[in-house]
Amino acid sequence: MTKQQLIEKVAAKTELKKSEVEVAVESVLALIAEALQASERVDLRGFGSFVVKERKERQGRNPRTGETITIAAKRDAGFKPSKELTEKLAQVAVAPTPEKAE
Repeated sequence: MTKQQLIEKVAAKTELKKSEVEVAVESVLALIAEALQASERVDLRGFGSFVVKERKERQGRNPRTGETITIAAKRDAGFKPSKELTEKLAQVAVAPTPEKAE
């Protein structure tokens, strides 16, 4: 699902204007990004947590040449789903089988 599809679905579900929903979605995403930039953890109960992970400098290989290269240290965003979300994903929806016309 793209951001635009999310906006359209939320607008349909809430009966708000797409422009209002777009402002809300953009604001939420911007606030999450700002919090992560400040190395804060973002917890959304029932959904999951966004955290900043520090990646250390490490050695890697250029797959084309086989040459050893150094991969620089960096900060990366990570997501850990909540127990509730994990349980929802574990519930496999079984598609109904179409009955044979006789």
